[in-house]
Amino acid sequence: MIELRNRAVTSWCQIFVSCLLLTLCESAIKAQEIPILVYHRFNSAIPGLTTVRTSTLESQLEWFEDHHYQILPLRTVIDKLRIIGDRPGTQMVAITIDDGHRSVYTEMFPLILKHHIPVTLFVYPSAISKASYALTWEQIREMKESGLVDVQSHTLWHPNFREERARLSNTEYEAFVDKQLTTSRLVLSSRVGGPIDSLAWPFGIHDSYLEDAAQRAGYRAAFAFEGGPARVGCNMLAIPRIPVSDNDTGTKFGQLMMDSRRNGREK
Repeated sequence: MIELRNRAVTSWCQIFVSCLLLTLCESAIKAQEIPILVYHRFNSAIPGLTTVRTSTLESQLEWFEDHHYQILPLRTVIDKLRIIGDRPGTQMVAITIDDGHRSVYTEMFPLILKHHIPVTLFVYPSAISKASYALTWEQIREMKESGLVDVQSHTLWHPNFREERARLSNTEYEAFVDKQLTTSRLVLSSRVGGPIDSLAWPFGIHDSYLEDAAQRAGYRAAFAFEGGPARVGCNMLAIPRIPVSDNDTGTKFGQLMMDSRRNGREK
């Protein structure tokens, strides 16, 4: 009888220890993840496939405040991701915006100032002060001078590298990639100042060749378009990000943040 009781106690202890270890491992995994959100454009009234209404954006920023999230500069996140064994914490997030649409200045920038949050803007300079939908250099410089907006590269003119690879010879493609990566850095550095050492892959397209080319061109980090939260020790030339839509509000936005962590662990 005593032996059976001892076995039962031992079994319960083993179950308790297993559950404790599982909880600790879960916490450790979460502590090494940082969601990096990606937006494109904004509108005061009309949402779209990649357009978030201004009111939705503000509700998302308020959600972070209500849930005690710290919005970090992307450069700080990059530094944290490089340190194996670092434990950034579960209440951290970074915000990025791709393309350089003028609504970043007219709709988002006032909220950046109001909530005093850091963001990183990835732009392709061929459109700036030229395309009707794009920001101007003056607007970009004004945002950067606020100290809250960092400006980084989205290549020179947002090409589809997969299509270019199919139509160009090897030599032509190598020159094309080099121009997209290098010239963008030079233009941005001369127009708004540097350092320009981060890159967002257009359409999220990247491969080992492009990653090597980015490293040769002087980028220390490059960002994909999907893939869940960024994790300590991840590929620094294909750091995952989380696309945000106008539908992500309230509890659904909270669920997006929770799901992003779960998806990140499953990948």
